[in-house]
Amino acid sequence: MDPDFYDKVYQVVKQIPFGRVTTYGAIAKFIGVKKASRMVGWALNNCKRDYIPAHRVVNRIGLLTGKASFPGENMMEDLLASEGVNVENNKVVDFKQLFWDPQILLKEFE
Repeated sequence: MDPDFYDKVYQVVKQIPFGRVTTYGAIAKFIGVKKASRMVGWALNNCKRDYIPAHRVVNRIGLLTGKASFPGENMMEDLLASEGVNVENNKVVDFKQLFWDPQILLKEFE
């Protein structure tokens, strides 16, 4: 595994627009390690959330699977709500419309 993997994850997560979400798998694919979505989760679990908007990363169907890593039972949901992202039953409402694909970063440089 690339020793800079966590830093690459953090750089992608910093690019997720306010009010949008992406997935662990989309980040892993963008970094070039398609099957490393769990590693993305580990990276986010170990980050300093003051600087990394980890609350914007959910699983492939929009579930808040990382919420246990946040202080307080509803912190992840509250942070998303503060950005206008609605969550019901631990799942992002309108997930497909709010999904941000990191691949767009590549298109910006073409």
